[in-house]
Amino acid sequence: MNDRDYSAGIAILIPAYNEEKYIEAVIKGCLEYNLDIIIIDDGSTDNTIKIVESIKAPENIKIIPIKHIINRGKGQSLKTGFSYIVENNYSGIITIDADGQHDTREIENFLKAIEKDKPDLIIGNRLGNTKNMPFVRLATNVFTSWIISNIAGRRISDVQSGFRYISTRVLKNIKLETRNFDTEPETVIKASWLGYNIKNIPIATIYHKDFVSYVNPITDTIKFFKLVFKSLKWKRRFSKK
Repeated sequence: MNDRDYSAGIAILIPAYNEEKYIEAVIKGCLEYNLDIIIIDDGSTDNTIKIVESIKAPENIKIIPIKHIINRGKGQSLKTGFSYIVENNYSGIITIDADGQHDTREIENFLKAIEKDKPDLIIGNRLGNTKNMPFVRLATNVFTSWIISNIAGRRISDVQSGFRYISTRVLKNIKLETRNFDTEPETVIKASWLGYNIKNIPIATIYHKDFVSYVNPITDTIKFFKLVFKSLKWKRRFSKK
């Protein structure tokens, strides 16, 4: 990466739950960008937080571990990180998963897009390269992205992607009401209704042979459809603004 500073005020947010196997490599990959890194340990029962605390950051970078005492869900981890970003006056946040599914080298593409297009929200799109994606995951992503795109009123290529950029002005102006995997689509829906500039950029699809998903196909599907019904109520509220 070159020395040009097009990332002033941006931090990286990593929500993590029992990710002792991959968290160190993810953090070390993120350190290349000279951005503060905030890790939300969501009540892990393994050595995730110990590994995070053992990593020494360069002098000009902060590694900030925040721990939930109990597991509260990915959405709540994101909201904890978002609150930290707003309270500490960062300009925006790049979120990346802790399980090694995202290539940290692609953070540079997000930073270049921020400099060039000044978007409010960037979503990494895995659906342009699905060769390694399990069929059930692919079908679910395509279906949910189609539904959320219709609700949001604009095309969102990969609504479940956790590799994103969100500006602080979006975080300040959107009240998030979910706390699990439905928080990511909720963010897209509300940002779209408020007219924020949303950009999709391609990212790699990485699935390790020992990949473990914390998405429950039954309960999280129910939560998704609850989100769809909630969005009808939210839209009435937004239309009155």
